Amino acid sequence: MREAMRLVLEGEGFEIEEAADGQRALEMVRDDPPDLVFLDMHIPGSSGAEVLAEVRADPLTAGVRVIIVTADGEEGRERAIAMGADDYFTKPFSPITLLHTVEQVLSAPPHEPGA
Repeated sequence: MREAMRLVLEGEGFEIEEAADGQRALEMVRDDPPDLVFLDMHIPGSSGAEVLAEVRADPLTAGVRVIIVTADGEEGRERAIAMGADDYFTKPFSPITLLHTVEQVLSAPPHEPGA
């Protein structure tokens, strides 16, 4: 799934970096905060929920936009948004929906620390 998303986004000119687990994702976000993070709730290591909580708790990364990507279906949307996600995206996906979601999130104001 990461490969498919990477190909779609790179095809539209986005620069993509990937992390294979939650700990590496946190390190990458802290070292060089990106404009946007796609976060799977079921990544190896630290869970997606733990990564999101740590990103939101750190003043240096709290404004990073985070889209949850999951195969769990729509039933987790409300919880993910309450945890601080900027949007929620279900797998499988269409490339058009992926790009639309990215455009919406990137055009919105950054997440407010403490919000």
